[in-house]
Amino acid sequence: MTNNGTQPAFAADDTSFEELSFAELFEQENNNTVINVGEVAMGTVVGLSNDAALIDVGDKAESYISLSEFRHEDPDREIKIGDQFEVFIEKRKDEGGLLLSREKAIAIKVWEQIAKIQEEDGTIEGRIENRVKGGMSVDIGVPAFLPYSQIDLRPVKDLDGLIGETFEFKILKFNRKRNNVVISRRAILESQRSALREQMRTSLEEGQIIRGAITNITDYGLFIDLGGMDGLCHITDLSWGRVSHPSKLYNVGEEIEVKILKYDKNSDRVSLGVKQLKSDPWERVPEQYAPGSRVKGKVVSITDYGVFVELEEGVEGLVHISEMSWSKKPRHPSKIVGVGEEIEVQVLKVEAETKRISLGMKQLQPNPWDVVEESYPVGSVIEGKIKNITDFGIFIGIEEGIDGLIHVSDLSWTERIKHPSEKYAKGETIQAVVLKIDKENERFSLGVKQLEPDPWQAAASNYPIGSTVEGTITNVTDFGVFVQLEEGIEGLVHVSEISKDKVKTPVGMFNVNDTLKAMVINVSADDRKIGLSVKALQEKEENNGAIPEEYLQSSPSEGPSTIGDLLKAAAGEDLNK
Repeated sequence: MTNNGTQPAFAADDTSFEELSFAELFEQENNNTVINVGEVAMGTVVGLSNDAALIDVGDKAESYISLSEFRHEDPDREIKIGDQFEVFIEKRKDEGGLLLSREKAIAIKVWEQIAKIQEEDGTIEGRIENRVKGGMSVDIGVPAFLPYSQIDLRPVKDLDGLIGETFEFKILKFNRKRNNVVISRRAILESQRSALREQMRTSLEEGQIIRGAITNITDYGLFIDLGGMDGLCHITDLSWGRVSHPSKLYNVGEEIEVKILKYDKNSDRVSLGVKQLKSDPWERVPEQYAPGSRVKGKVVSITDYGVFVELEEGVEGLVHISEMSWSKKPRHPSKIVGVGEEIEVQVLKVEAETKRISLGMKQLQPNPWDVVEESYPVGSVIEGKIKNITDFGIFIGIEEGIDGLIHVSDLSWTERIKHPSEKYAKGETIQAVVLKIDKENERFSLGVKQLEPDPWQAAASNYPIGSTVEGTITNVTDFGVFVQLEEGIEGLVHVSEISKDKVKTPVGMFNVNDTLKAMVINVSADDRKIGLSVKALQEKEENNGAIPEEYLQSSPSEGPSTIGDLLKAAAGEDLNK
């Protein structure tokens, strides 16, 4: 009979009671004993069907146990006649026969084993089945609960990866009535780690090279499990070069080789280093990076004052912004290069003691000032755009790194220009004459007025002494009257040359914009002065056009002939009072 009261159909090749000999039946009859309900008894497989096994427990009746109960225990085991198993006697059926259970027999045995293991502080093997609330379910013969905190020494990120794995566990507590068992794997690992720590305390030495697994990565370094204790490798000891974050170089779980830098036996603190496995690259920098040599490197950082270039791991140099371009007003470094870009540079200076290397980029390009004199000889005419306008002049872009200055005094021969912006605008293209090139001080002087002849150079021939001129009065002062003869050319009628009669001041006698005739009495193109006389013109007319003798032999007037001279003269008189 089966557990549900139905009779299984045995296969043709299965052994049945009809096939047993009389002697065997007699023997079995003699061995029959009474089995008590609630006990665990040894049973023998005496028959098999497709889904059940006929078990003889020595009682007067055999019973069936589903094969699934055996397969749950060991899916790969093949049940054969004659196999023996412990089974639990659940009850006697009313219709006769016993209700047996292999699973409950195993459970009873497991509970006894659990109690013994806990008492002896032993371990039990279990297979992690699945995730449950607060932890994992583990099959140790009966379902057991493994809390998250007891899985490992550290939090496990991939819990699903543990499903199906078999481990040894400690029994933390159990309650047989409630079928409740709490187990721990961490307790075993802690015990093993404690033993390894004691072993490491006697063997760990500073300077020792050891392998370990990365257990945690932080902003400031790596925590590494050395097998019995953890050590810290600070970010500054990871590489001789620049490290933005340890996670850029390593991953949790990765095994790496490290060097013991310091070991404090009292606190079990271990300081580790990776870069110390290699020699300091700065020890060979003076030989490898001699000043003047050209090298390639990668831009690792950009600042307002320049860029840092990694020449090799642990060796960086600075290209100052002033060494990036020949231009006096270089662009921001980020406009020239980018982080991660490989560039060629020239070594300018090496300070191995302070671990500093000065690099240059512009040195790989010809200095425009080396050829500027050949390209722009003095007297040649150039054309360029106005880059900047100041109160003292205009800056013209000549080529990359070179600007020329047109001083306000070189804008016009004749016009009085208070500010260059009165006549010119930024971005405007103009022509100018090269006046002077100072290569040492990197100065390029230009002039606009030099594109035309200086009108004062023709003043001596245009205004000979004794000639009569007529012009417009531009200013009347106590010292004299200024008369414009042509654009940019003014003459001065000194107060002493206004009349034969003594004149204290011409103010009130003449008005600005009035026309005045006078005779030229002296000319100085170099000093840009023309002396005029109304008094001499009157004498000339009285003498029938003859120039007075005194003016023929006269020297240039000692009086001021420009407004500037007039102001200087006025300031001098004030000082003499």
